[in-house]
This record gives sequence, C-alpha cells and structure tokens, in this order.
Amino acid sequence: MSYRGKRKDAEDHASDENDDHAPPKKSFKTTAAANSDDPDGIVVCEISKNRRVSVRNWQGKIWVDIREFYVKDGKQMPGKKGIALSLDQWNLLRDHVEEIDKALAENS
Repeated sequence: MSYRGKRKDAEDHASDENDDHAPPKKSFKTTAAANSDDPDGIVVCEISKNRRVSVRNWQGKIWVDIREFYVKDGKQMPGKKGIALSLDQWNLLRDHVEEIDKALAENS
C-alpha cells in the first residue's frame, strides 16, 4: 500500500513546520521591470512604435530579442515576428557591424 500523496495528521504537520529540513519560503520581489509591459527583460531601445530591442533571460540563457509588438486590451504584447539572438549570435553580429555598414554604403 502506497502512502504517497497522503497528508500527515495535524500534530506531525505542526512539528514539521519548525524542522530545519523544511524548504525555505519563496519571496517575491517587485522590480521596475516586473511592472512594465515587458516583464521578462530590459527594453534597450524602441526601433519604432511597435518594434523593440530588449535583453531578456529565458530558460536560464540571456537573449537579445528584436521583436514587433501589438496592442491587445490596451497592453503591448510581443508578436510572432522577431528574432531572439543568443549571446554567441549577438557577438558574431556585433563583430561584423563594420562589414554590414560598408555593404549598406555600397548599396545606397
């Protein structure tokens, strides 16, 4: 017979609350980023009215996110159109900025 999922009686549960092996209680911090329209990251710049560049932490990794946003119920929401670059991809792009600028100058 399995006891998994069954609760302890009130006396056992009350004595466990002061036990040193209990997991710490979670505390939630309110930050400016958590109160903004983009709770997962720091908005670095707005390219246009509906396009933003932000740096965010997602699944334990840092991403540079270039994305279009749309308005839903008065709030800015991230859209499907965009790209999230890993740090390696961002560094590679950043290292080639001069070449990109040169190609733009040649084609302008």
